[in-house]
Amino acid sequence: MDRPLIAILSGAGVSTDSGIPDYRGPNGLWRTDPEAEKLVTYEYYMNDPEIRRRSWQLRRKNRALLAEPNAAHRAVAELERSGIPVRVLTQNVDGLHQLAGMPARKVLELHGTARRFVCTRCHARGPMEDALARVEAGEEDPPCLECGGILKSATVMFGQRLDPAVLGDALAITKACTVFIAVGSSLQVQPAAGLAGVAADNGARLVIVNADPTPYDEIADEVIREPIGTALPTLLRDLADRS
Repeated sequence: MDRPLIAILSGAGVSTDSGIPDYRGPNGLWRTDPEAEKLVTYEYYMNDPEIRRRSWQLRRKNRALLAEPNAAHRAVAELERSGIPVRVLTQNVDGLHQLAGMPARKVLELHGTARRFVCTRCHARGPMEDALARVEAGEEDPPCLECGGILKSATVMFGQRLDPAVLGDALAITKACTVFIAVGSSLQVQPAAGLAGVAADNGARLVIVNADPTPYDEIADEVIREPIGTALPTLLRDLADRS
């Protein structure tokens, strides 16, 4: 008999133990600095050179690229190594699931990645370290070396659509999975949050692991409020034992 497919939707709460702050929690970035949201809003970014300069300084100071995977990331990778079919649908842009050992082809980055840059004109891409080295050398708003266009991180900013291909793959996995675990996500940002409802509608067991209530708690089969760093490894070990 085929082993059950487990889909894991991971949000910012999965990476807080790695030192990366969340966005919407009590001490989240959007609450402590409302102006920061402009730095990741596409329209502001494209039309205001000062916003771009501030964005590059924020990226330069951002510790996310130096962060290490934590117990939650490692537990997901261990589950995959055990032979159970696992797919990660992540709202995070930090690449920590892959650094923990999860094969890149089994991780769908719904909101892109902060580890690469992209040109908004010719779509050239490259390692974020290369662009940041130019900022360190004095370029406040480094243009694309290929076409002179505006560079940004390869993340989905506010006002941008998710990649339709990535979203389509995420929907297919969500409809096919046996267990859907939403962990560390407020489940407030659509369309990613709606995957929890799609999973439940298609008969998956829905488990939500999050410190605060979410809009999908009422339809969940299980809601866990324990700290993610201990709760997720325990949950995944139990699933592995039962599979």
